[in-house]
Formats: sequence, C-alpha cells, structure tokens
Amino acid sequence: MKITEEMVDYVSILARLKLPQEEKTRMTGELEQILAYMDVLNGLDTADIEPMSHIFPLKNVLRPDEVVPSEDRAVLLANAPVPDEEAFLVPKTVE
Repeated sequence: MKITEEMVDYVSILARLKLPQEEKTRMTGELEQILAYMDVLNGLDTADIEPMSHIFPLKNVLRPDEVVPSEDRAVLLANAPVPDEEAFLVPKTVE
C-alpha cells in the first residue's frame, strides 16, 4: 500500500500532532516500511499454530478458595469502642 502525505496528514490530525514537511516525508517512508512488514507477517502460514493470549505460559498464582467458618461475632466486637449486639457503632459523619 502506498502511503501518501494526505494519509500522514490525516493520521497526524488524529494524533493531534503538527508535523513539519521534512517529518511528513520521513513519516511517509516509515509508515510504508511498517505496512510492508505487516504484509510479510500476513504471508506466514499460521494454520497449525495455536492462538495464545501471551507469549509466556501463565498460571494462576493465587491460592484456591476454601470455605471456612467466620470468627465469632462476640470475639470480633470485643475490642470495639462502642459495641452493639451485631455491629460497630460509629459517630454519624453525613447528615
């Protein structure tokens, strides 16, 4: 695909860049090289390659969840400054 300066202007507007003329000329060549390399990659046979989300195999490093009984409510409320039968009592902060 041939990259024109109009395409470079359009991309620079999208990126909110102001490119001087020599930058536009250089960018035209660089974008053509990028697209040429993409054509090389598109030509590769990947039919037998399994798709992957990462280049390295990932595994879950978290421990498995285990259901355990929670602490006794009385024990949890023992150090509360103003305990209730079921919860911590705190001063009202929003009216």
